[in-house]
Amino acid sequence: MADSSTTPKPLASLVIPIHNGAEFLPATLGAVEAFLAQQGSRFEVILVDDHSCEAAASLLRNFARAHPAVRLLENVRTRGKGNAVATGLLAAHGTFRLFTDADLAYPIDETLKVLAELERGTEVVTACRVLEESVYLMSPAFFIYLFTRHLMSRLFNLMVRLFVLPGVLDTQAGLKGFTADAVEWIFPRLTIGGFGFDVECLFLARKHGCQIREIPVHFRYDSEPSTMNFLRDVLQMLRDLVAIRWNDWRGRYA
Repeated sequence: MADSSTTPKPLASLVIPIHNGAEFLPATLGAVEAFLAQQGSRFEVILVDDHSCEAAASLLRNFARAHPAVRLLENVRTRGKGNAVATGLLAAHGTFRLFTDADLAYPIDETLKVLAELERGTEVVTACRVLEESVYLMSPAFFIYLFTRHLMSRLFNLMVRLFVLPGVLDTQAGLKGFTADAVEWIFPRLTIGGFGFDVECLFLARKHGCQIREIPVHFRYDSEPSTMNFLRDVLQMLRDLVAIRWNDWRGRYA
């Protein structure tokens, strides 16, 4: 094993939280492999397995063993996406630390846009799917999505802007980047392990005085999610908004 004191520090760390997904992981891991070959020592990749099924877990273990620039962290039980992201970011070594979704709905090269903005001095960078310059790739079969999940997500974001984060257009985008200092302040204070963690981490960033910038991205929809599940998720996220305000009021984030 290499001496960590002599191993060059990577410029950036990319965290990918994973729960199951054996059907798409070969494509994801292939894209990660090609990306690392292009970037060389600039990037490390941290895969955080949130207690996946054995098929997915085996793929991840074999991939990490074969690639020195990849680390695998494994949860012994499912703890939620927010926890997996926080675990990976806090374990990272990079000056800049990013996370993206396991299905690579944001093509992996989009992380370079986030990194470039961080290198320009922005402390927190998040993808924004509703900017005019953003590009969606979607099958016509999923157009009903525009009348279910998309419209409901915009309603949720309106509530976020009114009550928690005025001015942030797309809190739930699954591609974000932070400086190492921002990670060290924000993520130990995170209390929400589920999907509401995106709002909480941006709320904490703003509370700490971090500059937040939203950038346009390319984004891909490969499937249409269940409307019923999405309604359940929105209700949970509304509870998370209340929890964030309550935590702030009682000094939990101090």
